[in-house]
Amino acid sequence: MSNFADRLAMLEAGHRALVEQPNEPVLPGNGIYVRYKNPVVTAAHAPLSWRYDLNPETNPYLMERMGINAAFNSGAIKLQDRYCLVVRVEGMDRKSFFAVAESPNGIDSFRFAEYPVELPQTDNPDVNVYDMRLTAHEDGWIYGLFCTERKDPAAPKGDTSSAVAAAGIVRTKDLKTWIRLPDLKTASPQQRNVVLHPEFVDGLYLLYTRPQDGFIETGSGGGICAGLSETMDGAVLMTETLLDEKTYHTIKELKNGAGAVPIKTSKGWLHVAHGVRNTAAGLRYVVYAFMTSLEDPFKVIARPGGYLIAPEGGERIGDVSNVVFVNGAIAEADGRLLIYYASSDTRLHVAESTVDRLVDYCLNTPEDPLTSQGSVAQRVALISRNSRL
Repeated sequence: MSNFADRLAMLEAGHRALVEQPNEPVLPGNGIYVRYKNPVVTAAHAPLSWRYDLNPETNPYLMERMGINAAFNSGAIKLQDRYCLVVRVEGMDRKSFFAVAESPNGIDSFRFAEYPVELPQTDNPDVNVYDMRLTAHEDGWIYGLFCTERKDPAAPKGDTSSAVAAAGIVRTKDLKTWIRLPDLKTASPQQRNVVLHPEFVDGLYLLYTRPQDGFIETGSGGGICAGLSETMDGAVLMTETLLDEKTYHTIKELKNGAGAVPIKTSKGWLHVAHGVRNTAAGLRYVVYAFMTSLEDPFKVIARPGGYLIAPEGGERIGDVSNVVFVNGAIAEADGRLLIYYASSDTRLHVAESTVDRLVDYCLNTPEDPLTSQGSVAQRVALISRNSRL
């Protein structure tokens, strides 16, 4: 075994090489977006000071004292010229926490801030937190909406896994100082995948929700819903209107939930969400897109059939295999669009496109016909049109 100094030098060199490794697109892509060769953030990107006691007197063998298991589902925002992610980092103790990582270009060189986010607590402390969405709202605040998990107080004795999920809320101006607000209140016993719309609607805050009866199963929850609140400091939704329903024998037959913050375009609001179906190998999560009306954000105007992103190759392997999940995207002023998606609850990737491409995809991709015969008819029509070229 190497001595302390040699081992530390090797660790530092390896970490520096990982963080500074340039990323490259995987071409030609599918015309909708381009994947990149390397994940943008992994557990190994976590600073050495988070994982190792670097004092040779207290850690003479330079052991990893507090390991990192995964770095994935990330909120995303661009501040000035910084591409900022609020990453879900999971320790080897299975506790998730948030940490800010920044990049100069959005596709590589992501570096974590010196310290993770020290999240303020409510009167009912979080047991676990994850999957923050970042909304730069027109009221001037950046809001972070995330899942806060607590043990189910109604769980029978001996049940150490039942939990209650709710939507936690913080706000900030700089991703450094975080103000905790009360959790969102709705009629649903559990909430996950809550996203704040970036603009007021009739002077009110619009939130996208996913009501569910249990911690995992949505039960009577019908899909992605939307509701209005008078305030974010004590947000309450009296009514949740079904916006995008889960549907039999589709990519969202079991459940679906809002993903990234909706992006305003000239032709409507662009949504990037996730859908789930059950398989013999377990739940399969994919990313899909749809659009809502500028005039009425409760009205869906485009539902392209099928998925936008599904796990490929090594993306299918991880803590929760066969999963891709999105809760962050950055749309730049010039139309560049970066979609940050995680694979198998393990690592974070980026897909690059443009807003115009995604709008074209949404408006011109056929809607799911819901039957095999209908799907064949759509494909035959495409082949027929191509044969005449």
